[in-house]
Amino acid sequence: MEKLAGLSHLFVTVFLSSFASLMVIPAITDVTMSAVCPGKDECSLAIYLSGFQQAIIGLGTVVMMPLIGNLSDQYGRKALLTLPMTLSIIPLVILAYSRTTTFFYAYYLLRTLTAMICEGSINCLALAYVADNVLERQRTSAFGILSGIATAAFVCGTLAARFLSTASTFQVAALVSMLAAVYMRIFLRESLPNGENLTRPILKSGQDGHCQDDGDLSGLAPVLKKIPSIQDITGLLKSSVTFSQAAVVAFFNSIAEGGMQASIMYYLKARFHFSKNQYADLMLLLGIAGMASQLVFMPLLAQLVAEEKLLAIGLLGGIADALLFSVAWSNWVPYATTIFAVFMVFVPPCLRSIASKQVGPTEQGKAQGCISGIISFAKIISPLIYSPLTGM
Repeated sequence: MEKLAGLSHLFVTVFLSSFASLMVIPAITDVTMSAVCPGKDECSLAIYLSGFQQAIIGLGTVVMMPLIGNLSDQYGRKALLTLPMTLSIIPLVILAYSRTTTFFYAYYLLRTLTAMICEGSINCLALAYVADNVLERQRTSAFGILSGIATAAFVCGTLAARFLSTASTFQVAALVSMLAAVYMRIFLRESLPNGENLTRPILKSGQDGHCQDDGDLSGLAPVLKKIPSIQDITGLLKSSVTFSQAAVVAFFNSIAEGGMQASIMYYLKARFHFSKNQYADLMLLLGIAGMASQLVFMPLLAQLVAEEKLLAIGLLGGIADALLFSVAWSNWVPYATTIFAVFMVFVPPCLRSIASKQVGPTEQGKAQGCISGIISFAKIISPLIYSPLTGM
């Protein structure tokens, strides 16, 4: 518990960042529909734009997640957290200013570009930070609590969006995102496995700590060398059968989750005419169920049940949720599926904990980045499968 108390500044950072990014989810559907297909309840173009964006972001994060994770092993978690937390502010500021068609497409473009770096990287680096500071036997509980903090932010953000206007939602999100970046820079302690590189900036050469006269490109060379190759990723997967199995499970689970995320808002709007507030209520119930499970039940169960069994329970819960959603016959059925969220939230912490235990303390960033990259690759494939089905 003392170790977990030492992570309080990380938890606050993750809460604020997640609150800012997640509170706009219920509102972005209406903003997209109003900008792309004004006055319509159904819009195939909005679905395809969402799917295309998800695929492009996934393509970028496939490369960026392993790179960011690897760099964080060398230069520190806090140093690398600064980049995504700063970039994530820009798209929110655009829609906080205006949500007309022109500003929407500006948001869409910048959101796509910045999310290649930001999407998942804060979570990836936070997981590596926790692994640096928590013993192996406590990691399942710690990862569960970290996920619960993010889920709590989701609940609070969704609840705030329920009572705020669309304009106020984006304005508050932009301000909280700025606050998160400032808080992280002031209060979060650096976590650096390779302590010898503590004082060496990322864009400096490695010999004397001074800028060379060869220009900016020579300063980039050490960073480019940190980009993991296909051989590096393959070697990491081959280094442990358990790690490779966790990667396979993460891949297929993310294809299913990505499909739901890309289509659920438009599915509910088209089939049951869900409004922004109804969707927010559904997300709120899901968040409350997941938060209670991750912050209360999972830390207790992790001491009694093996993480592999918890993982299996979570996967079965996801299957049951998808099956019930697929045959929903009334608008109350989506609300009933929230019971499965209690079990579905076991999956990410268990997978991350299993993966973290297969590598050494100086490779936590690389391992979490590899899993995040695989998840991102799955999100490339997912909209290609689900978007045409949803648009029918």
